[in-house]
Amino acid sequence: MTIEKTAEICRALGDENRLKIIGLLTGGELCACRILEKLDITQPTLSHHIKILCECALVNARRDGKWMHYSINCETFCEFKQYFDVVKCYGKN
Repeated sequence: MTIEKTAEICRALGDENRLKIIGLLTGGELCACRILEKLDITQPTLSHHIKILCECALVNARRDGKWMHYSINCETFCEFKQYFDVVKCYGKN
């Protein structure tokens, strides 16, 4: 994963609502209506946050009739996590 892609993902995760959405999706695929039930935001606000998460490939979107379903893109998350796996801390804990 490039440093530019990593920075893009960090910016996407820099919002509390987007972190909450990711947290909800760790339980598996959810439709937008279920996400809205758990968050205190409007549908347009959810769409904005989902768009950002999808654009950086953290979240997959799937249409089923009139419903949109969202899930974590495991491939992107694994690559993102690997970027930080190499970080070593040598200071005092």
